[in-house]
Amino acid sequence: MSQKLVPFNEKLRRVALKEYSISNTGPDEDYDNLTFLAAAICDVPVAKISIIDKDRIWNKSVYGADTSEISRTNSFCDRAIHSDNSITIFNKSDDPEIFKKAEGIYDREFSFYAGVPLYNPQGHAIAVFCIFDFKERHLSQVQLKSLKGLAKQTLNLFEFRKQKTKLYQVQNKLKEKYQELERFASLVSHDLKSPLANIISLSELLKDENKGKFDEDTEQYLEFLVESSYSLRNYIDGILSFYRSDHVLEKDYENVDLRKLLKVITDLYQVSDDIKITYPDDVMLNNVNKAALTQVFMNLISNALKYNDKVTRKVEIKFSKDETYYYFQVRDNGKGIPKEKFKEIFEIFTTLDSADREGNMGSGIGLATVKKLVESMNGTITVDSVPLKGSVFKFSVKRL
Repeated sequence: MSQKLVPFNEKLRRVALKEYSISNTGPDEDYDNLTFLAAAICDVPVAKISIIDKDRIWNKSVYGADTSEISRTNSFCDRAIHSDNSITIFNKSDDPEIFKKAEGIYDREFSFYAGVPLYNPQGHAIAVFCIFDFKERHLSQVQLKSLKGLAKQTLNLFEFRKQKTKLYQVQNKLKEKYQELERFASLVSHDLKSPLANIISLSELLKDENKGKFDEDTEQYLEFLVESSYSLRNYIDGILSFYRSDHVLEKDYENVDLRKLLKVITDLYQVSDDIKITYPDDVMLNNVNKAALTQVFMNLISNALKYNDKVTRKVEIKFSKDETYYYFQVRDNGKGIPKEKFKEIFEIFTTLDSADREGNMGSGIGLATVKKLVESMNGTITVDSVPLKGSVFKFSVKRL
């Protein structure tokens, strides 16, 4: 157990205690196990983990007694935190005045006390790990070492709690910042979409009403303007989709019939005779995020069809599982992806500089959203592809 590092300072000590947010917390089996072990190893009837507050001593854990708090004045623990010793031991015959002043504070009259102060890393005693007995006694070296070891483990639990509290605070701040960013993206996107829609409409109108009237360069410039406007709209829609995917992750988990889920999705795309989508039958997925899984399949199937220049566009979905994961494959016969781009395509705003069937450039957001959703379901996603022949996206979802 570390020694006190700084002179006693009550004000700074209470500030240090507050950082742990331990006072008045509920029962905890981890602490109760430590007081039980202390009583058993040292062969005493009572063991406590005592938090030294401003005017009271509040017990986080008590073995062998019922009192949750006592007055701090004239208590054994108050004397222990003022001591420079790593462990404070009192026997009634050796320190009669100390025991006389402590009369009426505890629920019973004790004749022996041993307390190990718990110092934070800055050297402030925030609590005491202590044992009591009705008879005087002397602890063996093994018992002394064990008591100090249990006290150190108690402090480790305190530190873990403090770090966990800080982590929660950081997480909450990050969540607030992310929500602010999401609101900003939504507002900016909304404010951009209205004038952008006007630009697209007027450009299309200008192009249609003046077809053949402009020279070749002017018509080309106008075409660039229309294409750029659509690309910008796709970026805006993609950004909104990326941020909204977090709300999808908050959906409840449920049992899902894979065939029914995929039928709803494929019915949206199989509106043309040149499209053929196949998927497994009679597969039940237990406890999965249906909304997230639907979004993943929609993105992958949409890409498989858009970036496909074959006469018949094919998409084949396969399924397998083991004890830990569900595994999915989405295979197409599209344009394919260069091997050097396999990792990059999952990064946001990364594109292949390749237009889809309609001549529109991708936003580089769809696959980033897919990766985000898959990883949120404790899975991974990879791609294998042969240019001009097709691609297969493989992803997993952790079984819960």
